[in-house]
Amino acid sequence: MAQLQRPEFAYLNGKLVLWDEATLHVGCEASIRGLNVFEGIKGYWQPDGQFKVIMMRQHYERLKRSARLLHIPCEYSFEKYREAISQLVGVLASPDRDMWARTTLFVTDGHWGEDTVSDLVITAYHQERKTPLSIRMGVSTWRRSSDVALPARIKTGSNYQVARLARIEGRPLGCEDMVLLNQSGRVAEATGSCLLMVRDETVITPPATEGALESVTLDIVESLAQSMSIKFVRRPIDRTELLVADEIGICGTLCEVTVATSIERLALSEKSPILSMIQQRYLEAVRGVNPHPVVEFTELSSVKTGR
Repeated sequence: MAQLQRPEFAYLNGKLVLWDEATLHVGCEASIRGLNVFEGIKGYWQPDGQFKVIMMRQHYERLKRSARLLHIPCEYSFEKYREAISQLVGVLASPDRDMWARTTLFVTDGHWGEDTVSDLVITAYHQERKTPLSIRMGVSTWRRSSDVALPARIKTGSNYQVARLARIEGRPLGCEDMVLLNQSGRVAEATGSCLLMVRDETVITPPATEGALESVTLDIVESLAQSMSIKFVRRPIDRTELLVADEIGICGTLCEVTVATSIERLALSEKSPILSMIQQRYLEAVRGVNPHPVVEFTELSSVKTGR
């Protein structure tokens, strides 16, 4: 099991605090009812030695949409959001590793939607600068909830309860990740990322209406594929179609583009030619080695040069 990181600082109540002091009251709505919305954002060292976060504005806007749907007030402007991230990453950044930050709006006060108060809490973790390892995948018996139950469009911790159960289910089977089906038995997404399937040299992924998150990373992957003259389609995927796929992978801010070597213990192409090309192009784009206009960067002035 991977060792969980314990960074020295976190961001809470508008300031940096020691990790062990980043606490919420046991009686708050975030604790009692799991009321929160969050975003995971990723920062990369660039060839010129600068540290830049990708797609920060898009993640901020999705955070606000999630908060709106759960009636959680978001009092943070984009400038304040950026500055808070900059403060924390500035004291934690390491020149030899990239960083992933979780920015969460926790409901700290209120009762059943009345007088709701939220606080922006940020934690940040290091990530090695390497190509993601390939994974084995299965199909979970647990289902993604519907849009009128717990919408996948809301990026909230509560939506990851089923993901946790699916991971637990898949672990004894040797699966690093699992596919979640929707209430109609079609593919929704993986436990923490969007699913990519290749058939007949076309990359296919379920649309948001099938129970997938409206993914920032997936939008990048789509644009990269199109610029590489690779067909990219968003349409429903049946469970059995996964089992006859040419290639399968996942994409998300944390996992980037990761290739699967098997699905339900059925072997997939070890080379995964199309997804491997997209994976390489994605890493080149976010690391600034071969920029692409779809990847937007935000520079953090508080982070010292990596050179």
